[in-house]
Amino acid sequence: MSEAKALIRPDRGEPAVAIHLVNKDGFEAFAKALSPVQRAALAAQKFEGGGYQTAILPDGDGWLAVGGVANPESLSAWCLAKLAEELPEGTYRLANAEAGAAMFGWITGQYRFARYKSEDNAGGRVAQGPRVLLTGQVGQIDGYLAEAEAEVLLRDLVNAPPEDMGPAALEAECEKLAKAHKAELTVVRGDALEQDYPMVHAVGRAAARHHAPRLMHLTWGDPSHPVLAVVGKGVCFDSGGLDIKPASGMRLMKKDMGGAAHALALAGLIMGARLKVRLHLLIPAVENAISGNAFRPGDILKTRKGLSVEIDNTDAEGRLILGDALTRASEENPDLIVDFATLTGAARVALGPDLPALFARRDETAEAFLAAGRANDDPAWRLPLHEAYREYLASDVADMANSGPGPFAGASVAGLFLDRFVGAKEDGTPIDWVHFDTFAWTPAPKPGRARGGRGLGLRASWHAIRARYAA
Repeated sequence: MSEAKALIRPDRGEPAVAIHLVNKDGFEAFAKALSPVQRAALAAQKFEGGGYQTAILPDGDGWLAVGGVANPESLSAWCLAKLAEELPEGTYRLANAEAGAAMFGWITGQYRFARYKSEDNAGGRVAQGPRVLLTGQVGQIDGYLAEAEAEVLLRDLVNAPPEDMGPAALEAECEKLAKAHKAELTVVRGDALEQDYPMVHAVGRAAARHHAPRLMHLTWGDPSHPVLAVVGKGVCFDSGGLDIKPASGMRLMKKDMGGAAHALALAGLIMGARLKVRLHLLIPAVENAISGNAFRPGDILKTRKGLSVEIDNTDAEGRLILGDALTRASEENPDLIVDFATLTGAARVALGPDLPALFARRDETAEAFLAAGRANDDPAWRLPLHEAYREYLASDVADMANSGPGPFAGASVAGLFLDRFVGAKEDGTPIDWVHFDTFAWTPAPKPGRARGGRGLGLRASWHAIRARYAA
C-alpha cells in the first residue's frame, strides 16, 4: 500500500473532492437539497444512506462523493474505510464531519499485501494510486498515523509466508525496531537456549538450521520508570509437531506468530510515544517442526522457572515457549505484563474471529483494557482464570501437564498454564498480568480489514497502557 503518512494530510485549502456523509435518518433531507440530476445519480447507484454505501454525484464541472454512515457526528474507526477502498485516486476532504477516529480506517482501508504479486496479475491493486484525506484536525494526525502504521506492520508480518518470516526474520524485525528507537537487543539462539530457556529450545530444536529457535529480549527506557513487559508468541509455523495437524488446520499456521507481531507493533507505539516506562519486549521464536529430534508426547521438559512439564500434546506448544518468556519477564519485577498469543482454537469457538479473549488477574486492569477496546473499536471479551480448572493440568509424573485431558474450557486451561509462569513482585504480591488469546486474522474481508493478518487487541492494549502511564 502507499505509505501511511501520504494518506492523511493537514488541510491547507488545496483543491479536493468533497465527501458528504449521510445516514438513513438524514437521507431524505440531503436528497431534497440536490439537483434533479444528482438525485437521479443517487437513485441509479441505489444509495439510501446505509452503512458503507458509497456514491459519486456530478457537481458542476466536477463531482462529489457520498458515504453512508451510522452517525455523521460520531465516526467509528471504520466509517471511512469503504470510501477509501472504492473512491478513485485523488485528494478528498469531508464536507460535513470531522474524521477523528476514522482516519485509522481511511489508511487501513487502502492496505493491500501485494509484495508477491506482479502488476500483470494483481488486478490493478499494485499500481492503484492513493486516496488522500485532508483534515483540519492537525493535532490528531500523528496519533492515528502511528496506530495505523503499527497495524500495517502487524499485518505485513502475519501475511508473510513462513519461509520468509521464520525466527531469523522475526529477529531482524526486532533489530530494526531496536535501531529505530535506540533500544538494546539481546538474542539467545539455537542450542544456547537449552540452559536458560529449555522449553523454547525443546519446541524449536526440530526446525532446519536457518529456522533455529531464539529468544529476543529488547529493553528500552529509563530504568527508574515502572517496568512494563510485553511478550509475544512467535511460532513462525506450526505443523503441530508429532501430534501433526490435518492439512485444513495447518493451512493458516503462518499466522501462529501473530502474538509476536502484536507485541512488536505495541512496543513500537510505546517507544514512539516515549512513554515513561522501562520496556522489556520478549519474543520467543520457533518453528514447531517434525524431525528425528522433535519433542514427543510423554516427554518431560525442564523450564526456566524450575517446574517440570509433561507433554500431553505437541500441538500445545505456544504455551510452552511463552512459559519461559513469562518467567524471564517476571524476573524484572514488572508493574505489568501483557502477552499476546494465537493460543487456542477454543477461544475462537467461544468468541469467533473478531473478539480476542482477554484474561487478567485483576478486575480493575481487565476493565481498563476492555474499556479501551470499546472506546477504540477494538473490543475484547474477558474469559475466566477459573481456579477449579487447574486440576485439568495435573500430571502423575511431573509438576504439570501442558494440556488438559478433554476439550472443556480450553482457553481458560491454557491461560491457567501461563499463570503458573507469571510470578510475584518483590513484595510478594502477584504481578499484574493481561493475556490476549487473539486470532490475528480476518477470514472474511470487511471495510478497513482486508482478508489476512489483523490486529485484535493491539489498539485496546495501546490505549489502556498509554492511559496507565501518562505523564
